[in-house]
Amino acid sequence: MTLLDISISLSFVLGVSFLAYVAVIVRNFLRARPDPPGDPTGFSWHFFVPCLDEEAVIGTTLDYLARHFPDAHVWVVDDHSDDRTAEVVRARADTGRPVHLVGRRLPQARTGKGDALNAAYQALEAWLPEDADADRVIVTVLDADGRPSPGMLDCFAGPTFFGDPSIGAVQVEVRMSNRDVAVPLSDRGPVRNRFARLLARLQDIEFRGPISAMQITRRYTRTVNVGGNGQANRLSALRSIDQGSAEPWGKALLEDFELGLRMMLGGWRNGYTTAAWVDQEALWSVRQLLTQRVRWAQGAMQCAPYLRQVWRSHHFTTAGFLEVLYFMSQPWLQAVGLVVYTVPIAAFAYNAVVYPEFVLAFLGQGGAPLIAIYLLVGIAEFAVWGPLYRRRCEPGTSRPAALGYGLALAVYAATTYIVAVRAFWRIVRRKGSWHKTARTAEPLPAAAQEIVTA
Repeated sequence: MTLLDISISLSFVLGVSFLAYVAVIVRNFLRARPDPPGDPTGFSWHFFVPCLDEEAVIGTTLDYLARHFPDAHVWVVDDHSDDRTAEVVRARADTGRPVHLVGRRLPQARTGKGDALNAAYQALEAWLPEDADADRVIVTVLDADGRPSPGMLDCFAGPTFFGDPSIGAVQVEVRMSNRDVAVPLSDRGPVRNRFARLLARLQDIEFRGPISAMQITRRYTRTVNVGGNGQANRLSALRSIDQGSAEPWGKALLEDFELGLRMMLGGWRNGYTTAAWVDQEALWSVRQLLTQRVRWAQGAMQCAPYLRQVWRSHHFTTAGFLEVLYFMSQPWLQAVGLVVYTVPIAAFAYNAVVYPEFVLAFLGQGGAPLIAIYLLVGIAEFAVWGPLYRRRCEPGTSRPAALGYGLALAVYAATTYIVAVRAFWRIVRRKGSWHKTARTAEPLPAAAQEIVTA
């Protein structure tokens, strides 16, 4: 077989497989129902907030948590920030709030988010009394700009989550807090602002559409992933997987996925809910978005050694193993897909230029409908999320806008091929450094940061 034959065959297999997968997750997405709440007073609640130069957002985040979760302890890890992050945190702690500052200094600092979370975990363990019921201590990880929904703890305490002793971790839905900002870039023109608004909206659709649908489906295979924002963990589960190292979080760039795998390998179940959520900032720059996604893709690639443990573990069903395999192989498949999809397109373009009569004959003898169907299916697999987003998440969106969002998502999804190749190249070059996601918020003046709003 020629390279062209192989590429066409592989592209067909990958296309059909992805179409079947989309059909399954759409079905489960539409059938999902809200999870029942519980009584949060039976638990002890703690928030871990890792920070590196987060002066722009950490103060308002702490004020938000104080208003909606006044009894929860907040453990802020300052990973040797160059700005006033630590000062802002101390100002809140000095008012008597249950806010704890965990300082890390170079050269131990800035070694990854997992290490920062382990530092908070160690500080919590040192602070807790010896007779604390670890089954009732819940640790929630938030980004410095994270805004959890006010009823999140009620949801966590429900019978399907931490009310069930087999649940070790729960992930909430992620939403983009700046999805409705009218002028995201005040120093740019209308075209650039329109594009930034669309980019933020597509990130919201991505997380509340296909990513949420995948998580809902994983509840059936018992392979729910936890994310870096809005991830809650039972302390007894964290203790069971740290194996005496006091480091339940690992070294992978996708430390959240690695933690979720460790939970499942330890015999715990992970939950996912859309009844509670966490808001975070969407990125308004394609360059920043690609940097973020390359880190995620590389992190998934770094977790490949866990596959052998997953295969051998009796805690995973065959369906569960296949789901984990699919997730972890996605960046690799996308790198392969860039080749197998590009070769037929390049061959067709070449023949159209060199042998136009042959191409016209092919199109006239049934080739045109086949290509049209292939393109239609390929676009529809992504475009369907626009109308689904309108139906399930934002009913105020017009039908034309929802369809436009879906078509834009098909173009947005094409960036995953660039991401996969860049991540693969970083693996080849053994580059393990990570880039912190930039914030879109501007720092408040120093005086304003000291104002405490109860």
